Amino acid sequence: MRYLKTAILLLFSLTLFACSDATGGTADTNFDERPIRVVTTIAQIADAGENIGGEHVVVESLMGPGSDPHLYAATESDTNRLSQADIIFYNGLDLEARMERVLRQLGQQKPVVAVGERVAQARLLDGEDEDEEFDPHIWFDVQLWMQAVEAVRDTLIEVNPERTAVYEANAAAYLAELAALHAYVEAEIGRIPPDRRVLITAHDAFRYFGRAYGLEVLGLQGISTEAEAGTADVQALANFIAENQIPAIFIETSVPDRNIEALQAAVASRGFQVEIGGELFSDAMGTPGTPEGTYIGMVRHNVDTIVGALLGE
Repeated sequence: MRYLKTAILLLFSLTLFACSDATGGTADTNFDERPIRVVTTIAQIADAGENIGGEHVVVESLMGPGSDPHLYAATESDTNRLSQADIIFYNGLDLEARMERVLRQLGQQKPVVAVGERVAQARLLDGEDEDEEFDPHIWFDVQLWMQAVEAVRDTLIEVNPERTAVYEANAAAYLAELAALHAYVEAEIGRIPPDRRVLITAHDAFRYFGRAYGLEVLGLQGISTEAEAGTADVQALANFIAENQIPAIFIETSVPDRNIEALQAAVASRGFQVEIGGELFSDAMGTPGTPEGTYIGMVRHNVDTIVGALLGE
């Protein structure tokens, strides 16, 4: 009921904005005089917008460090920012399930782009049940995320064609950095012996990472953090870790630690000590202004943490 009330309030607020300004705050499209206002749901997309748009955009991300997009509900201040945006980018694929209706409503007034839905569907992984058609965590396959970045570039060009050459040049430079990042991930994961390439985390966010870079990925919770891990899940995974002597498991910045700590205790009760190998960024990036507050820095942090723990470095 609380989430229904939030959605009703949000839709009511949007209606008020539409009545007071039929363009939802985007009537002034003279982008020679001001930058394009871009609002994104997750920071990964904001990072792409900043790299491609440069000085010609002002980008805000609704979800900061530690945010869980699966559970995120828009606030009144979010409503204001969304209403005043020239462009809205979100991941889609049901990542922001509690915001999707509002985002699609806003799409009738301005460009609202689900970058995940611009990725080739044949490359998407299936969801867990009938309510989740696809796994939304596409940013963990760097080459797949490059398609999302191209969607940001193309939208900026559509909205501001006068700066096509600028956006194309910025995107080309950023995509080259991402290609180098992909090569770095491949080389680092390749250092782990094949029989030790097992990544165990709090929830099942790293399936694209596992497919792209050759790791077996297991999570206590499902693709969405709305699914709670049960006792049977903990016990089954503890048996697997003890039997296979997996050296490390990982916590995530946007998921409470308690399930992984319970898993570690369950493994210890079986006579094997598994280490918590470090903290990974899954659904949210790090603090702005730090290396982990960028997409490239986040991915490098995750890779270095995983490789170091599984190799015992």
